[in-house]
Amino acid sequence: MKIFEELQKRGLIAQVTDEKEIKDLINGGGAKFYIGFDPTADSLHVGHFMALCLMKRLQMAGNQPVVLLGGGTGYIGDPTGRTDMRNMLTPETIQHNCDCFKKQMERFIDFGEGKAIIANNADWLLGLNYIELLREVGTCFTVNNMLRAECYKQRMEKGLSFLEFNYMIMQAYDFYHLNEKYGCNMQFGGDDQWSNMLAGTELIRKKTGKDAYAMTITLLLNSEGKKMGKTAKGAVWLDENKTPVYDFYQYWRNVDDADVMKCIKMLTFIPISEIEEMEKWDSSRINEKKEILAFELTKLVHGEEKASKAQAMAKAAFGGGGELPEKTVKVESATIIPVLVAAGICASNGEARRLIQQGGVSLNENKVTDINAPVVSGDVIHKGKKVHVKINLI
Repeated sequence: MKIFEELQKRGLIAQVTDEKEIKDLINGGGAKFYIGFDPTADSLHVGHFMALCLMKRLQMAGNQPVVLLGGGTGYIGDPTGRTDMRNMLTPETIQHNCDCFKKQMERFIDFGEGKAIIANNADWLLGLNYIELLREVGTCFTVNNMLRAECYKQRMEKGLSFLEFNYMIMQAYDFYHLNEKYGCNMQFGGDDQWSNMLAGTELIRKKTGKDAYAMTITLLLNSEGKKMGKTAKGAVWLDENKTPVYDFYQYWRNVDDADVMKCIKMLTFIPISEIEEMEKWDSSRINEKKEILAFELTKLVHGEEKASKAQAMAKAAFGGGGELPEKTVKVESATIIPVLVAAGICASNGEARRLIQQGGVSLNENKVTDINAPVVSGDVIHKGKKVHVKINLI
């Protein structure tokens, strides 16, 4: 099966500008494509995961990725999907975040001579002359068309800053610059980026007369309609110092039943033929599918050894033997509430108290009803059905 058809079978393709041309380019290994990553934090999160997996698939099929770090657009902030303006980052923070992104991307993308290219739009955007930009690029855009873009429409009532209004032009200029310097002929992104991506293809056509193409991938949503990677505590990070390996594994192990096969198709590198066989499995094997998903993705991000350890911990937590995740804590009073907080299981004393009162905490195999229940080293705390931690007191 050729790569374009595989992307379709995996449910990854949302929209394309020119299907025949894109299909021929991708299947023939002739796509020199870019995906942009704005450095809004010091780690990539699983919201970026689909894009990284897509780049890896396309590179394996002979196409050349151009990873674009938004060291310049990071000064502005993408208004897409935002109800308010992003916090302004300092130049030092932006550079630090870009450096962190580079290290993480090397796990997925093969860089080097004749392979993937990494670029930073700070190299060309920060040196632009504003008047020259308005004359050379601004004339290619109409305010009417820009205001029709979904990313702007949803912000009009609450207020859209002129700074953010420029983001579409900056992203379009990125595509134009990459096309001129590297021969980049295609842009990929989430389907919320469609308007910005079309702006880039049109700018290239107007300025050079050449064709350029855009394809968006379907954003992976869970059953509640929230973007992939968002939890009650925030994003799920690829950096194990921000999201421990076990927690990363458990995030995928606990995805909604309705989303399991979608995640396996979109994110794993399990062959389509094997996935089609899995789709025929009886519903009683749903947990087996979840374990496969969690293991495959944890292996991809953190390596097989750490994935195996996380899997063993998870099985131990559910009575399958093996090693439980452990937390070493120091508290003045070795009772359940301060231990819950010190171990990071609850964010505050109030949350811990409420959880106990609602019957959501067990100590070893016993439901905790006393908010002053004592805890000793070696006890296992269970928070609901998903969090299981062995406590070591010091």
